Amino acid sequence: MMFDMQALGPQDTYKLLVATVVPRPIAWVTTLDADGVLNAAPYSFFNAMSGSPPVVCFGIGGRRPADAKDTGNNIRATGQFVVNLVSYDTAEGMNVCAIDFPPEVDELHQAGLTAIHSERVRPPRIAESPVSMECERLVLVDVGIDRTVVMGTVVAMHVRDDCVLDAAKCYIDTPKLDLVGRMHGRGWYARTTDRFEMPRIDVASWKLRP
Repeated sequence: MMFDMQALGPQDTYKLLVATVVPRPIAWVTTLDADGVLNAAPYSFFNAMSGSPPVVCFGIGGRRPADAKDTGNNIRATGQFVVNLVSYDTAEGMNVCAIDFPPEVDELHQAGLTAIHSERVRPPRIAESPVSMECERLVLVDVGIDRTVVMGTVVAMHVRDDCVLDAAKCYIDTPKLDLVGRMHGRGWYARTTDRFEMPRIDVASWKLRP
């Protein structure tokens, strides 16, 4: 079955993407507005785009035309944000932060979570998150009338102490992070506890097919 994306409406193209591009890591983004009001919101159109320089990217879907939600507007105003990753233990709190609260409501307080200071940027990070990436805005790209793609340079990363195997070598106990990813539909997620190993194949060891 071929779907002509140019012939479909935005709701249908969205459904096709989120039903097939899975699992998607979740960027749980904390920002401050120009007055210092905190916002926390999750985004599942997210991934790392570069290792050197370290760059992450996430997409914001607006609630109405020309709207980039509080997250996008705050990043435009301040140029800074923190990406917190979502573990199984914090998944319910992340889901609370997805509620469309008015700007003056502190999502982390509603979720019973803790904001703690960052080292290189003004927005706080989430204490309960196993990984937090402090970011400086690299570029914002407006896509369509109500979508914004945010690219940020990671200037500092915090990893929970018990998940660091060797700090000098930057070895992380990835399974212990117990991260979750977004799946299809409105409420499906996946854990990273179900995995398999498949080593990379060296070209010298591959016998070409005739």
